[in-house]
Amino acid sequence: MSKTAAAPSIVSAWAPMAIPAFRVLWFAQLGSNIGTWMQTVGAQWFLVDAAAGATVIALVQTASLAPAMLFSLPAGVLADSLDRRKLLIWGMVASVVIAAALTVVALLNDLTPLSLLAFTFLLGVTSTLTSPAWQAIQPELVPREQIGASSALGGVTVNGARAVGPALAGAILSLTGAPVVFGINALSFIAAAAALVWWKRPPQDGLDDRERFGPALRAGVRYVASAHLVRRILLRSALFAAPASALWALLPVTAKRLELDSSGYGLLLGALGVGAVLGIFALPVVRKRFSDNVVVAVSAVLFAVGTVAAAYLPYIPTLLLLVLAGLAWIGTLTVLNAALQLTLPQWVRSRGAAVYILVFMGTMAIGSFLWGLIAQLFGTTNALALAALLLLLVAASVRLLPLLPGTGEIDRTISLTWATPMLVFEPDPTDGPVLIEVTYPVRAGETSEFRAAMEHVEDSRRRTGASRWRLYRSGEDENRMLEAFVVPSWGEFRRQQSQRLTGRDRELLADALRYCDGPATERHYFAA
Repeated sequence: MSKTAAAPSIVSAWAPMAIPAFRVLWFAQLGSNIGTWMQTVGAQWFLVDAAAGATVIALVQTASLAPAMLFSLPAGVLADSLDRRKLLIWGMVASVVIAAALTVVALLNDLTPLSLLAFTFLLGVTSTLTSPAWQAIQPELVPREQIGASSALGGVTVNGARAVGPALAGAILSLTGAPVVFGINALSFIAAAAALVWWKRPPQDGLDDRERFGPALRAGVRYVASAHLVRRILLRSALFAAPASALWALLPVTAKRLELDSSGYGLLLGALGVGAVLGIFALPVVRKRFSDNVVVAVSAVLFAVGTVAAAYLPYIPTLLLLVLAGLAWIGTLTVLNAALQLTLPQWVRSRGAAVYILVFMGTMAIGSFLWGLIAQLFGTTNALALAALLLLLVAASVRLLPLLPGTGEIDRTISLTWATPMLVFEPDPTDGPVLIEVTYPVRAGETSEFRAAMEHVEDSRRRTGASRWRLYRSGEDENRMLEAFVVPSWGEFRRQQSQRLTGRDRELLADALRYCDGPATERHYFAA
């Protein structure tokens, strides 16, 4: 397998921890995620004790992830349009209120499976609304060469929490009960909010010229729809999440098969977390020797092994092989998260991260529900075996659908050297739509090469704001070509020129201009 989509320069896995702001926020996220995993185990074991079926137990996973399908895109727009620090603080405050309410209801013995799923859904909403902002602030905290390491450490906050939280929750459940577990989760959100208040972040750029919600949402969708590298990352994430969701959704049922109590179930989840933490140490060495595509393929195979173990094997072998599955989980997520952060430009980073969350978490949510139904109809063992088989097919698909060359490596720095149009009047930002026509004097005999190069320019225009694009040839001069594209408003066009076009966009246009005899001529037309 070719070494495409290679990782950025390898640095120490723990280098970002030397930065105080990253370190404090990292521990805040770790504590919050430990509380969240404790709450998840408490919720699932509450349903196990209530003798709920596999479908209902799997719905805990669906309820926590379904908000990603509904709110990820709006959350991405908010994270790009509002002050991310303030957005995160308010999100943590909302989580405190919801988690505290769940604790009170549980203490009063009024908690039912339906109300538990409702509280889980609401906590999923606050998590979804803050997730794009959490991802988007990472490049602000560390230099570019440490983004891969920071992404891996970000995985530790989830998977290290998975190692500690479930085991801790299992012990507390056996000693006290679910209300104490839910209360600890509320306290963890308070600690995260305090860390965000401590963080003295520089003023966020671009807030004085923020886009309106609707146009910003459409701009984010247009970008992802025209970004081939990003679309392939999203495809790989969905292919992995669909079968991988079976293990997460049905692990409580596996604990019942193994006749475990809450502490034993906590150790099963904890084994996945231990493997993920071990992966942090192993990944820098592995990614130095193998391409990201190899890591993604092998990770799918290892996760399949853990899924088979959960279906068939006794407790101790299952525990050991789940460690491998945890390592595979962090391997896939680290590669995909780092590739996404390094590929997305700053102006659309939150919205791009929101689409990634929508695809990954949405696939996990739907998959969890479907795997619960399959387990209810055909048995948990058969459901997990089918999921393992699909994971092997996902690994094989890397040959046909790899991460594309250039992923995480292309120049995404904003280019500020584009010419300012000279107009006979000053348009309002809301004037539009605007038609831009660019005439190219193509060198004789090189029309075909020019047209091929302009296909990449089309993607650039659409990514950065064009709602329509077309290339025309002249009827009078066979060597003259006309590019015409439409942007929704003059303000959108100015953002395209001053905030969105990157070094990579300049390279694509320069490649097309190599086939021209002279400079291109640009004209701007407004709706009359």
